[in-house]
Amino acid sequence: MTDSDPAPSPAFAAAFAQRALGGVLGFADFVDLALFHPELGYYRRPRRRVGTGPGTDFFTATSAGPVFGELVAAACRELLGPRPAAEFTFVEIGAEPGGGVLAGVPHPFRAARTVPLGAPLDLAGPTIVFSNELFDAQPFARWVFRAGRWRERGVTLAEGRLREVETDGRPPPRLPAAAPEGYAIDAPLGSVALLERLVAAPWSGLFVAFDYGKSWTELTEATPAGTARAYRRHVQSNDLLAFPGDQDLTCHLCWDWLAETLAGSGFASPTLESQEAFFVRHAGPALSALAQAPVLNPKKRALTQLLHPGQLGQKFQVLHAFRPPA
Repeated sequence: MTDSDPAPSPAFAAAFAQRALGGVLGFADFVDLALFHPELGYYRRPRRRVGTGPGTDFFTATSAGPVFGELVAAACRELLGPRPAAEFTFVEIGAEPGGGVLAGVPHPFRAARTVPLGAPLDLAGPTIVFSNELFDAQPFARWVFRAGRWRERGVTLAEGRLREVETDGRPPPRLPAAAPEGYAIDAPLGSVALLERLVAAPWSGLFVAFDYGKSWTELTEATPAGTARAYRRHVQSNDLLAFPGDQDLTCHLCWDWLAETLAGSGFASPTLESQEAFFVRHAGPALSALAQAPVLNPKKRALTQLLHPGQLGQKFQVLHAFRPPA
């Protein structure tokens, strides 16, 4: 159990108390409140979160500038194969306000648009559904194996401070029957729920998601402390209860769960690749053109950041699949 410091704002404490029937919120509900409350949530507040400037909290591949968008467009065009790119609308889910990976980038698609988090999806017809670090930004539950059984982690508000508690919630059926004492699993259930909403819409075409995650085997056998963490002002923290509404909360995805959801919704052969491998395999001509630029060219430096195994090339993975028309 941990105590957060400083205390939550009076507005957040009031919102917590209103939602916490019985005084305790399951951790997934706490994450939902902290990230998506209409006025207080981290992703609802009108501020810049991504980048390297003052007040930002983390950077993503989009921080590398237009090179990322150029490579994404080239790779998506290649993945469409013989299908005419001009028939497909490129839709980015969860782009930062005023952003978009294809903003200012020439592309061969019929149109390109962004859908902010929480906005109506409006997906239909031939579509490329793209996201960059969207699914890791969804609510997750936390479980710990204690005295021979799984206990759910929750949050309570006591003496003005948020505190983590363990409860006797019923574990989801995916959890292993047993684990070492104290083994923690952060279950990214919200990512699956979001993908189910996306694939339920009447669209066909290409799904491409850049994010970070692990297999279910890795999450249940190789990460005994769990994978949840917080980001604020480019500092990673294990204090998930501090600064609610003013820090990002995230955990690793379970790629197996997302691939199973795609396969069950008519997507053929969901494929997972490292970001480096994805671009090398599917954006070769665009990479070759960029590689011929002078060493000090900003685009070439950005390319190194995107591909180098010690930077973003292996840290992030790409899940992609194609669903033909019904």
